[in-house]
Amino acid sequence: MRPAILSRRFLPALSIWMVAASCTGLEPSGPPAGAVVLTPPPEYAVWYARTEACAQLQGGAHEIEWYVVPDVATFETSIGEKVGLWEKVGHLSRITIAGDYVGNEMVVRHEMLHDLLERTGHPPEYFVNRCHLTWDSWDAGAQ
Repeated sequence: MRPAILSRRFLPALSIWMVAASCTGLEPSGPPAGAVVLTPPPEYAVWYARTEACAQLQGGAHEIEWYVVPDVATFETSIGEKVGLWEKVGHLSRITIAGDYVGNEMVVRHEMLHDLLERTGHPPEYFVNRCHLTWDSWDAGAQ
């Protein structure tokens, strides 16, 4: 009878520990391989304001950690090759850009829109209709 009492007593604590341990695995561990810290160029502030305007959302550009993977067109992630990647890390956002696209307004603003929406996925209302931040909908002259 003693083992049953012990298991009933420690089962809730064990359950809480298991949930907490599994949640830490959901957080990204770090930027993609080869990424280095990027000081955002001045035009990123302008691009963020444009993205806020088209999305009709306010964000916190100062809460973004920027990274670049130098000298590449794409970089590998756990979900495939990317030219840009937005991740939520605690209260901060992390945006990583492939070096060849660091000056590409559409790619950078696409990731900024993820930041404003605070989500992955590409709701057409925002990415296509409002902000035109997909390869097919982008028209730099109309921005």
